[in-house]
Amino acid sequence: MNFAVFCSGQGTNLQAIIDAAKKNRIKAKLALVVCDNPKAYALKRARRAGIETAIVDPKRFPAREKLEAEIIRNLNKKGIKLIALAGFMRVLSDRFVRKYRNRILNIHPALLPSFKGAHAIRDALRYGVKVTGPTVHFVTEDVDGGPIILQEACGIKEDDNEKSLLARVHKLEHSIYPKAIDLFARGNLRVAGRRVIIK
Repeated sequence: MNFAVFCSGQGTNLQAIIDAAKKNRIKAKLALVVCDNPKAYALKRARRAGIETAIVDPKRFPAREKLEAEIIRNLNKKGIKLIALAGFMRVLSDRFVRKYRNRILNIHPALLPSFKGAHAIRDALRYGVKVTGPTVHFVTEDVDGGPIILQEACGIKEDDNEKSLLARVHKLEHSIYPKAIDLFARGNLRVAGRRVIIK
């Protein structure tokens, strides 16, 4: 099974996925990295690993429909069966999400449904929760609202700030995201309403 990773920035989750794939911890081939930022370090990581890249610069595709059409063209060319969003800073259209229903994963740095959105670490600290952590979920039209696949708890320390907490949450992300991709690749996930059954 071929899968793609979508990135916009540093690509630390991408690197974790590349490393897991090299160690045969993912029963699938990372065949494509899609990036909307031509300067993203994630592209260097992909090229270093010999993975094909597709750059979809919004400056070249001012209409979202055309940008997504270009993404779909690249996915079809590589026979992609699963998409893993890893710091992809664009909201995919409802139409795109419906086309790949239950075939798009995302990782979010909070225990959903708490602290949705782009500032999950900051919001968790401000709220004063004692525990947070990453969530891998299927993507639906409701941003950060899809069925949950895996979560991992991370305690919050009294002296934590955004940087220190994010570092620990990222470490957990790098562990559970490859696991979730492997579960999908092996056919071990089944969506039943809001629940994901792990076989």
